[in-house]
Amino acid sequence: MKLTDEEREEPEVNLTSLIDVVFLLLIFFMVTTSFDRHSLLRLDLPEATTAENESVPNRIELVITNDGRLFLGDRQLVDDRRATLQAALSEAFADNPDAVLVIRADGEAPHRLVVRSLDAASAEGIRRLTIAAVEPEASAP
Repeated sequence: MKLTDEEREEPEVNLTSLIDVVFLLLIFFMVTTSFDRHSLLRLDLPEATTAENESVPNRIELVITNDGRLFLGDRQLVDDRRATLQAALSEAFADNPDAVLVIRADGEAPHRLVVRSLDAASAEGIRRLTIAAVEPEASAP
C-alpha cells in the first residue's frame, strides 16, 4: 500500500526547435525569392525602325532613367560620374568578361549619360554592347 503521494511532473513543451524551424523557413524564402527591381523602373525606350528582337542569354544591363539615375544589374550607382560607372562595369565584367552590355536608356534620359556610358564601356575594353530600343507601333489604316 502506498501512503505518500508522489508529485507528478507537468509535461513541458520545448518551443526552441519549433522556433528554429520557423526561422529556417523564413530564411529559405527570403533567399529563394527573386526581387525584380526592373519592374519598379518605368522606361519609355526610344523607337527604332531597324530594331531587332534579340535574345541575349549572357548579358549585363545598364539602365538609365529619365531623371538621370543609373542602375547596373539590380544595383543603383551612387552617382553618374565616369569613374563610378567605369568601376562598376569593371566589377560586373570581372566575373563574366564574355557578357554583352545592354544599355537601356529612357527616351528622355540625358544624352550625356548615354555617351558617358559608352565611353566608360570603351575604356574598360567592353566590345560587345547593344542599345535597347522598341519597334514603332504600326499605324492603323
